[in-house]
Amino acid sequence: MQLITAAASPFVRKVRVLIRETGQLEDVQEVFVATAPTAVDPQAKAANPTGRIPALVRPDGPALYDSRVITRYLDARVGAGLYPERDLWDVLTLEATGDEIMNSTVAMSYELRLRPQDKQWDDWVDAQWNKVLGAVTALQSRWMAHLNAPLNMGQISVACALAYIDLRHDQRNWRQGHDTLAAWFAEFSERPSMMETKPE
Repeated sequence: MQLITAAASPFVRKVRVLIRETGQLEDVQEVFVATAPTAVDPQAKAANPTGRIPALVRPDGPALYDSRVITRYLDARVGAGLYPERDLWDVLTLEATGDEIMNSTVAMSYELRLRPQDKQWDDWVDAQWNKVLGAVTALQSRWMAHLNAPLNMGQISVACALAYIDLRHDQRNWRQGHDTLAAWFAEFSERPSMMETKPE
C-alpha cells in the first residue's frame, strides 16, 4: 500500500502515527508529495478526486481518503483496538475534536500564508482561533480521563492537532490556562511515533 502524504499536514500525521503504533510501517510506503490548495499534486489527484491528502492506495481496491476513513481501515486491518467498542462514541468524538482543531488551524494557515496580506480577513482568522480555544478548553475540562486512558485514536488526533498549533500558530500560546492538557501533550509527544513523524 502507498500513503500519499505531506509532512506538515496534521491529518496525514494522524495516519503516520497510527501506522507506527500498530506496526504497519513495512506494509505502507509513505509517498511524500508537494501539494497545495492552488496546486494539487497529480499523485494526490489520482488517489482522491478532490486532490486532498492523506490518501491510501490499495492493491486490492479503490484508494481510501479522509484521515478518519484511513485510520479506521488500518486499525481494523490488524485488530489494533484504537477504536475500542466499549468507548467507541467517546473515542470518535475525541477524534473529531482533534480534527476540528485541525480544520480551523489549517484554514488559518491558508489565510495567513497563501492570501495576499491586503486580502486577509482578520475577523475570520480570529473566529477560527476562537473555535480552537473552545475545543482546547473542552479537552481540559471534559476529556482528560479519556486522554489518560489506554492508547486510542482520539488521543492521536488531539496530539497531532496540538502539535500543528505549535508548528504554525505557536505565538497564540494555546497552553495558557490549559496546564493539565499541556502536561499531557508534553508526555504524549515523547512517544516514538510522535517523534518520528514530527515535521521539520
